[in-house]
Amino acid sequence: METIQVVIDQKLLKATDRLAQRTKRNRSELIREALREHLRRLEIRALEDRDRHGYSAQRPTPEERVDWEAEAEWPAE
Repeated sequence: METIQVVIDQKLLKATDRLAQRTKRNRSELIREALREHLRRLEIRALEDRDRHGYSAQRPTPEERVDWEAEAEWPAE
């Protein structure tokens, strides 16, 4: 592991320390976990954007649209 220096404001530091104490983890562990989660969410967002772009560039044919609409209908009770 590497040691780095990060500058954060006092309010965020206090909130971090309170959460670390409440969850019985040290500050570094809490920050590492938060950064991993943030990076994971950014990666998911990038993949979703890529998929959205790919699907929007590929228009369904009229037959495919009819097939999808039949699948999307709620069954009658």
